Amino acid sequence: MALTPRPAVMDFLLTRRSRPAPTLTGPAPDRAALMPILEAAARTPDHGKLEPWRFTVLEGAALTRLADLTLKRGIAKAEPEEKLAKAANHFHTAPQIVAVIASPQPSEKVPAIEQHLSAGAVCLALLNAAQASGWGANWLTGWMAMDPEWLREGLSLQAGEFVAGFIHIGTQTTTPPDRPRPDLEAITTWVQE
Repeated sequence: MALTPRPAVMDFLLTRRSRPAPTLTGPAPDRAALMPILEAAARTPDHGKLEPWRFTVLEGAALTRLADLTLKRGIAKAEPEEKLAKAANHFHTAPQIVAVIASPQPSEKVPAIEQHLSAGAVCLALLNAAQASGWGANWLTGWMAMDPEWLREGLSLQAGEFVAGFIHIGTQTTTPPDRPRPDLEAITTWVQE
């Protein structure tokens, strides 16, 4: 059975544009508005049905605590001052962040790389679902996403877990101009034999 074409969905995908995190403000989606966005993201392909990812919704005082931790850990890691201030500010000014936690599961059939890719796909699905719901959104990472001490102290993650993406969600204040897109002819190879 053929699927029904959905031109409006294709139009959305062909015109979607991330909103820079510093341009997002409150309000952010409340729990009732965020749940369908999370549900849409959780429909991401997941080989073996392992659910090698989960969501941590960060709001309010949690964001201030993570901004402070970013400064503390960044100083300990000797991060450059300008990069450190920018990284901390991403938490301090965010109306809401959904951290997509990559949590690879033991599996003889599904290698860790496939589980990591699934977590990345969840990030894009979450970003698109937020924007399709009328919210501004941006996918960021940074050194905090992989720093074991930051992850343990800030998000209580276990060894082997990391943040695939910090998805900033809020009310967009500006519509950014489009950016140059890849040259499809240069990056596409057709193989017929």
